[in-house]
Amino acid sequence: MNMNSRARELIELIYGREEGGSILVRLEKMIEERYSDLGQRATERSPRGGLPLDERDAFLITYGDQFRREGEKPLKTLTEFATKHLTGSISGVHILPFFPYTSDDGFSISDYSSVNPDLGGWEEIERLAGSFKLMSDLVLNHCSVSHRWFKGFLEDDPRYRDYFIVVSPNEDLSMVTRPRALPLLTRFETKAGAKHVWTTFSADQVDLNYANPEVLIEMISIFFDHVRRGIQVIRLDAIAYLWKELGHSCIHHPKTHAVVKLFRALAEEYAPWVVIITETNVPHKENISYFGNGKDEAHMIYQFSLPPLVLDAFLREDTGHLQSWASSLPPLSGATTYFNFLASHDGVGLLPANGILTEKEIDGLVESVLNRNGLISYKATASGDIPYEMNVNYCDAVAERSLDDSARARKFLASQAFLLSLVGVPGIYVHSFLGSGNYRDGVELTGRNRTINREKLSYDEVGTELDRPGSFRNRVIRGYSDMLHARRRPAFHPLGKQTVLPSEKEVFAVLRESPDGQDRVTCAINTAHTGASLTLDSSLLAAGSRDIITGRPVETRMVEDRNGGRRVAVELGPWQVMWIDASMK
Repeated sequence: MNMNSRARELIELIYGREEGGSILVRLEKMIEERYSDLGQRATERSPRGGLPLDERDAFLITYGDQFRREGEKPLKTLTEFATKHLTGSISGVHILPFFPYTSDDGFSISDYSSVNPDLGGWEEIERLAGSFKLMSDLVLNHCSVSHRWFKGFLEDDPRYRDYFIVVSPNEDLSMVTRPRALPLLTRFETKAGAKHVWTTFSADQVDLNYANPEVLIEMISIFFDHVRRGIQVIRLDAIAYLWKELGHSCIHHPKTHAVVKLFRALAEEYAPWVVIITETNVPHKENISYFGNGKDEAHMIYQFSLPPLVLDAFLREDTGHLQSWASSLPPLSGATTYFNFLASHDGVGLLPANGILTEKEIDGLVESVLNRNGLISYKATASGDIPYEMNVNYCDAVAERSLDDSARARKFLASQAFLLSLVGVPGIYVHSFLGSGNYRDGVELTGRNRTINREKLSYDEVGTELDRPGSFRNRVIRGYSDMLHARRRPAFHPLGKQTVLPSEKEVFAVLRESPDGQDRVTCAINTAHTGASLTLDSSLLAAGSRDIITGRPVETRMVEDRNGGRRVAVELGPWQVMWIDASMK
């Protein structure tokens, strides 16, 4: 088994030609000995160099212990929930870190090779992977201080001496980009004396040293082990901070990009059905840099600008920024796409809105979230701490609780229609799918802002609410399911085309087209509490057009434009979503 030329070039770029040669030999031997059977797992949906996803794909984002039932392992309970509520509408499940851990709700991993026994075991993971595409986190920037690697470091074991980054506290680290308002270095007592270790995210999360090739080889082995267990989508967590170099900002380092490209090259060589997704909560231009040239880096990137822009649109009933931003998105390469999401286990990032929203509009978001019982987290910068993240349940952020359940569900679902309408693969956070609200009691218990959107639920209690017609949870999950079923047609292919259509400020409209242009849907979303009109060229409605969500005919009227031409007007009710069949039969 010989490594492809692109992988060879990348390893030599990272470590130099001389050392790169020996690393290549070791990597090839490791893959041959441990993972030679991977090539037998390819499916017809795994084109080499392509994107093994289509319009049928959408992912639920959830913790492994999201649902609890007395006497049952949570992963088994999650499988029951997925089988009952996701089959036929959501194809994949992103299980947030399900490994043994010590803090950060799973992102401080103490063992990459095991499943947290409190959740279940690999058997449950592989069983779920038999029915759904699974996404897992490769938390490769850091590990827990309880990991055996760091324990070896503390013991001054020569094997692990260079697994972590030791820096003198006297070094000037002022130019290092900081994601949180916490110390960059943490002092640890080792058998060789006191050492200050690089800890980007917390004192319990020690950064790994990728300048030591042993670390990269370990992570590549872990990557393939997860693939062998049935994981199809690998999320590279906090990847932007991976490579450290004194004198550099230590974010988006060229060698970080080279590492992502290496994972992509190895996946295409040995497991072409696997999708690489990068998690980089940064301004939009920096975020899309992880597409590389469109064929050599991430298959998918998180659409981090979408959550704050959609929230802004509903708060001001103005989609102008969304229209401009979506119109500016570069065409897809034919092998890459966006991972569209609005909520997650983290909060709503503000940095991705920089340069799109004004300072006043960002201040308005912060004020609104605070008024709706949310919280704000801050990060350190050279000019002081600034708002970094809004910690709030997205439903509470968008749809005020003063509304009755019917109107509140309609408004919230209109916001969720954005992540389903735009080009890409939808990622739906479990609490959005369930219509949950802020969990302030949890914040009081943990002292952490992000707990506000991480409440764990009784499976039986939630099931009762979901099954009760007219309940808020029932309205939300039914509305979501209707849209998800409707979008399983070629116009919503993640590599398809999209054209943002001119509209009044309250309305967002986009034409979605299949890659071959044969299937077309005009998506319209009204962000206002009042009715709104959308005028379209007649070519954007098929004869006898129907709303594909409800199946109802679309009522239209003819209007005259400024130039005396004839156009078609469609009326939208308050917070109405309409997906209009625009295919020419």
